Amino acid sequence: MTLKKIWLLIPLTFLLSGCQITYYMKSAWEQAKLLDKRVPIKRVLEDPNTSEEVKAKLRLAQQAREFAEKKLNLKPTKNYTSYADIKRPYVSWIVRAAPVYELKHHLWGFPLVGKLPYKGYFSKEEADEEASLFPANEYDTYVRGVTAYSTLGWFEDPLMNTMMNYKDHDLVNLIIHETVHATLYIKSQADFNERLATFIGNIGTEMYYLDKEGEDSPSLKTIKVEAEDDKVFSDFISRELDTLDQWYKDNKDKITPEKKAERITEIKTRFESEALPKMKTENFAKFGRQDLNNAKLLSFKTYVYDLTDFDRAFKHLGSDFSRFVEFCKSLEKEKDPETTLKNIVTKS
Repeated sequence: MTLKKIWLLIPLTFLLSGCQITYYMKSAWEQAKLLDKRVPIKRVLEDPNTSEEVKAKLRLAQQAREFAEKKLNLKPTKNYTSYADIKRPYVSWIVRAAPVYELKHHLWGFPLVGKLPYKGYFSKEEADEEASLFPANEYDTYVRGVTAYSTLGWFEDPLMNTMMNYKDHDLVNLIIHETVHATLYIKSQADFNERLATFIGNIGTEMYYLDKEGEDSPSLKTIKVEAEDDKVFSDFISRELDTLDQWYKDNKDKITPEKKAERITEIKTRFESEALPKMKTENFAKFGRQDLNNAKLLSFKTYVYDLTDFDRAFKHLGSDFSRFVEFCKSLEKEKDPETTLKNIVTKS
């Protein structure tokens, strides 16, 4: 059944150009090889060669999966009921691109999921090659490895060795995050989908530890401290992205590489002086030392841009996950679900 689903994708590629056909056929083949490595969790746990650390992570992931389905009312699937050791630190590498003087996603078109602000490859070399196709004087690019992704219910996604180094509460968050994608994914709305999954993942993880360990849970205390830092960073980067976007628009045709570099440096300087001193963890400490460009900055917009509207809608619906997810599903046919969400919660 799995291979059948993969090869069902292949005929779609013949509607595309030659290079796209090659990309989809190779991606399908690599996905098939990954799925072929799956081993049922029960067998992995019974294997004497499996380390106790990995066994503990696998058990935790199973508990988080069950919690997401039964307590958060997310879609029941067979995801994460198997394990795959793919013998590398990342499952794939994604490419992002943005105009050099504009804070705007470059979008790639795909069958089924629509337009996305990134393109994935199963090797870094191919991702780097894709990035090299964008002229450096016209586009900023960003390539990064990812440790997990969702096939949105098409396949039974396995847990992988790439996920085993997560802190326990981060692994719980990841499982909930990816289960959100399997539950709801609006075509061509990557920012909305990822921010929704981030929002539910964060709150769901707190609920998980409250349910399992109670209000005095050490994990819950850590999560809440990190959540405070997340809020500080989200407020900071949301404000900076909005201001930078306006700066590009106001100075169109006047910007030079030097002026842009100065403007990016200002963002990092403000982070060090304004945001970092408010933080209690080291989770964002490296931000001010990163090489930033428009493509990398937009990755923050996808995942951690202002989540206030999601929070307002969630509370307006009585903090009921089932009602909240159904409400978000009602936005599936909206051309701009983020704006619709904002307008609805503003009127509420």
